[in-house]
Amino acid sequence: DKQKGPGRLMKKGLTLIVVGHVNFILSAIVHGSVLRHISKPNNEISTEYTVSNIISVTSGLLSIANGIVAILVSRNITNLKLHISLLVSSCVNALLSAACLVGLLLSISLTISGDGDSLMKGCNSTHMPINARSPVIVNCPFDATRIYDTTLALWFSCAGFTTVEAGLSVWCFVVGLTLRGIGPCGHTYIREQLEEEALASGGKTDPGHATQGQRLIRHHSSNA
Repeated sequence: DKQKGPGRLMKKGLTLIVVGHVNFILSAIVHGSVLRHISKPNNEISTEYTVSNIISVTSGLLSIANGIVAILVSRNITNLKLHISLLVSSCVNALLSAACLVGLLLSISLTISGDGDSLMKGCNSTHMPINARSPVIVNCPFDATRIYDTTLALWFSCAGFTTVEAGLSVWCFVVGLTLRGIGPCGHTYIREQLEEEALASGGKTDPGHATQGQRLIRHHSSNA
């Protein structure tokens, strides 16, 4: 829809920015409240937790950048450089979000299968085996109260927001392909947009912009 398309792209961009901020904050909370205590207990590194959290933080930041690019494209629908930026950022963010989701699901699975014992590696468990769901009070350098439930709740939330990020990134990637004239609706949509831009700029004093629009129209007409 050439009338509603830019508006939808702007909304998706704003949603990506909001979701990226929320996911970044949740990942920071997970690291600050949980992972910094168990990342190197007794020289044992919980690699799967650290890597998944780093990817989650990076995915949140990249989603913010992807959302900004999507908004810029919605305001400059014929800018070729922004089309390429949208394609690249959307593709990278979709792949990174998928990797983040896999890492989070792996962390959740390992935590649930072990009853959260990996979350308690930094505690003194010389007398008896403990896990995060044990009611026994143990000597921990951090507050172990409800660490199991809190960590899983944060991870499930991050996984949900990461899924949204991946879906929106794929949608933006498809829009980028359409703007470049690729796909079943690509040639029709881009031609209509460029024709409108060319007509709108016909009465202005910027001949370079009008020439660019006409050149793009001829290019897509020859490929149709």
